[in-house]
Amino acid sequence: MTTLFSGRRVGEDPFGNRYYQNRKGTRRWVIYAGTVEASRVPPEWHGWLHHTFKNPPTVEPPKVRPWEKEHVPNLTGTPDAYRPSGSLWESGQRPPATGDYEAWRPGVRGRGG
Repeated sequence: MTTLFSGRRVGEDPFGNRYYQNRKGTRRWVIYAGTVEASRVPPEWHGWLHHTFKNPPTVEPPKVRPWEKEHVPNLTGTPDAYRPSGSLWESGQRPPATGDYEAWRPGVRGRGG
């Protein structure tokens, strides 16, 4: 209801999230497209939401450096999540041991001690 009566649409990000502020510009918020997950807000919009930037990226786009990568939301819990080798979700097969590990045994001095 707040969005409908006192919100002014400011812009939209590539993920489809819509950004609003009240008429005075003192309160800012996001309406998520899909799952409500804060990591789905790109950095430039995050800065605007938290009053780090006065103007939204639609008015004053940030300078993109050549070394910057595209924003990727947190993919934990999704089919696209990172799964290292040996993970039960990857192949379930652990890589073979390299033989560089010596288990601790009480009362026995090892190499370092």
